[in-house]
Amino acid sequence: MTSLRKLGFSDLEVFPLSLGGNVFGWTADEAASFTVLDAYTAAGGNFIDTADSYSAWVDGNSGGESETVIGRWLKSRGNRADVVIATKVGQHPEYQGLSAANIKAAADASLRRLGTDHIDLYYTHFDRPEVPVEEIIGALDELVRAGKVRYIAASNISAERLRASLEFSEREGLARYVALQPHYNLVSRDTYEGELQDAAERAGLAAVPYFALASGFLTGKYRPGTTVDSARAGSAAQHLGTERGQRVLAVLDEIAQAHDAPVAAVALAWLAAQPTVAAPIASARTVEQLPALLGVAELTLTAEELGRLTEASA
Repeated sequence: MTSLRKLGFSDLEVFPLSLGGNVFGWTADEAASFTVLDAYTAAGGNFIDTADSYSAWVDGNSGGESETVIGRWLKSRGNRADVVIATKVGQHPEYQGLSAANIKAAADASLRRLGTDHIDLYYTHFDRPEVPVEEIIGALDELVRAGKVRYIAASNISAERLRASLEFSEREGLARYVALQPHYNLVSRDTYEGELQDAAERAGLAAVPYFALASGFLTGKYRPGTTVDSARAGSAAQHLGTERGQRVLAVLDEIAQAHDAPVAAVALAWLAAQPTVAAPIASARTVEQLPALLGVAELTLTAEELGRLTEASA
């Protein structure tokens, strides 16, 4: 049985792989999404990540499609108490920004789509420096006190704004961020490591990295001369042309072979072993893509293997 990980100083315990919901209602229709969600939870998974804006970028979509799919799945399976639902505020076309009024209205809209009375983990999706942290934290605290949100978190925020938010929460005795969702993976380390990671570590926050597989590049399916049918193929393939990308793939291949494990599982295992990281986020649009991701839960890399990957990705 895979051990669950405590999310920061909260009482949330989560599976070491968070299932990304960005594909639900986009590259995975409702039936495919239900199949993936069923397979993930059957394997012990309990941590589902989405956002109110997923997938507003698709022609014909208006935002909230992912939450709606997840809500229908929760209702049909009757398993709301068994899963940790994380969603985000600030980017939905109708609920832009982080004003207090918008945060509260967007939360109510997310609750309706998810068909639930509470959100387990509620992120500010992208920080809005023009909005005082006092206003943002104050609104989030109201949601916590109302029972609509259990814990709050931040994504895409600077170390300075993160520290200011935490200090205000502490000073005023208000709800405090318990987690951070940074862009972080083997070929994008400077997007988290350094000042932001240090601030998270000092505050006892858990990191839940997105783009954990670099839009699919770290699955190993992107190779010179290959064509991959994926909506994210362009952003993934860009790493092929870099020396670092090639170094990382070479070491991933060797370690994957030694463990008889998928390349994706090795890349996720490196991430899961980094300071502050509780659970990387990765998405699957088909059930066939899921086992390689779930492999992170059972794979422990040696100190030497972790060091080789750290060196290759420098």
